[in-house]
Amino acid sequence: MNNSLRIGRVFGVPLSVHWTVPLLIVLFGYSLGSQTLPAWTPGRSATAYTVAGLAGAMLLLLSLLAHETAHALTARRKGIPVHDVTLWALGGVTRMDRPSAPGAAFLVAVSGPLTSLAVGGAALGAGMGLAAGPGWAVPTAVLLWLGWVNLLVAVFNLLPAAPLDGGRVVQALMWWRTGDRERAERAAGRGGQILGILLIAVGWLAVLRGSWSGLWLAVLGFFVVVVANAERRQASLTTALGGVRASDIMAGPVETAPDWITVQRYFDDPSGPSGPSGLSAHGRHAAVPLLDFEGRPSGLLQLPGLSAIPAARRDTLRLRDVAVPLSLCTTCAPDDLLEKVVRDIRPRSAGLPILVVDGGRLVGVITAGDIDRLAQRRTLRGDGTA
Repeated sequence: MNNSLRIGRVFGVPLSVHWTVPLLIVLFGYSLGSQTLPAWTPGRSATAYTVAGLAGAMLLLLSLLAHETAHALTARRKGIPVHDVTLWALGGVTRMDRPSAPGAAFLVAVSGPLTSLAVGGAALGAGMGLAAGPGWAVPTAVLLWLGWVNLLVAVFNLLPAAPLDGGRVVQALMWWRTGDRERAERAAGRGGQILGILLIAVGWLAVLRGSWSGLWLAVLGFFVVVVANAERRQASLTTALGGVRASDIMAGPVETAPDWITVQRYFDDPSGPSGPSGLSAHGRHAAVPLLDFEGRPSGLLQLPGLSAIPAARRDTLRLRDVAVPLSLCTTCAPDDLLEKVVRDIRPRSAGLPILVVDGGRLVGVITAGDIDRLAQRRTLRGDGTA
C-alpha cells in the first residue's frame, strides 16, 4: 500500500503503517474518551478519560495487528510466501501469494476472525474480572469496549463478500466444491460489490439523519467496492491469460537508452528516438528501458516527466537519476506465465511496462495495452471464460 512507513517486522514479516493510522488512533481515542467512557463511568476527570481513550485506541490497533499477524503466520505455515503486513485506518492488509489449494485458502481466511474472537473474549473476560475490584471502573470500561469492538470486527469480517475474510471463506469453499478458482473469485468479488454499495447507502442515510459515524461506514463501503471490482477484474484477466507466457506477447526489439548520459544529451541526440518528441513519433511507449555500461537493464525512463526538469539541471542529471529504478519495476523471464506476472505486480509498479529479461539481458517489453488487447482477443474467441 502506498504512503506507508516501514517500522519493523512482526515474526519476520515486514510491518508498515499507513499515514491514516494516527487518524485512527485520534478518532477512536476521542470517541472513547469523550463519549463512551463518560457515559459508562461518570465522575472522572477529563485527563483520566483522555489517557484511557488513547490507551484503548492503541490496544485496538494492537488487536488489529494480531488479526493480520494470524493471517500471515497461517499462510507461512501452509507454505504461502508473505510479503508484508500494513496497518491503516480501516484495519489491515496482508500481502501474500495466492494459496495453491482451497484448504489452505480457507485456513488463512478464518485465522484472522478467529483471532479477533479470541482477543475479544479475553478482553471481555479481563474486564469482568476487573469489575470486581474497587477503583478499576475506567480500565474495566476500556477492556469491555475493546472486547465488544473485536467481536464486531470478527463478525463484520465474516460477511460473505470479498475482500473481507468471509468472502475468502466463501471463495475457498466454492473453489473446493467446483474446482474452478476463477469462478469462485468472481463470485466473491460480486458479493463484495453488493456489500460495498449497501454500506455506502446505509452510511449516507446515517449522515443525513445527523450521525457522522455513518461517514466512516460509507468510506468503508467505498473501499470494499473498489477492491471487489479490482479482484473481479483480476480473476477475469487471470482466466483470459491462462497458459500464455511472457514470450508469447512481448514486443521486441526494444528501444532503449544508456542510463549514464545526461538528460540534456538525451534531448539533443538526433539519432533514433532520442527525446520525447522523437519517441512520440517513432516509438510505442511512454517509458524507455535504460541499460547500464554492461548492457543490463537498470530502470525505466518515464518520458512525460522529462519536460518538467528545469533546463539548468539537465546538464548535470543523468537518466538513471530521474528514472524508476529496476527494484521498483516488474521483471520476468520469457517462459514465465503471464497470469502470475500480472498477479504479482506491486501497486507502485502498476501502469509501468513489464521488462522481460533473459540471462541478465533485456529481450522484450510488455505494456498494459498489450495485456488488455490479448485478453480481449482471447475472450472474444472464447479461449477464456471471463
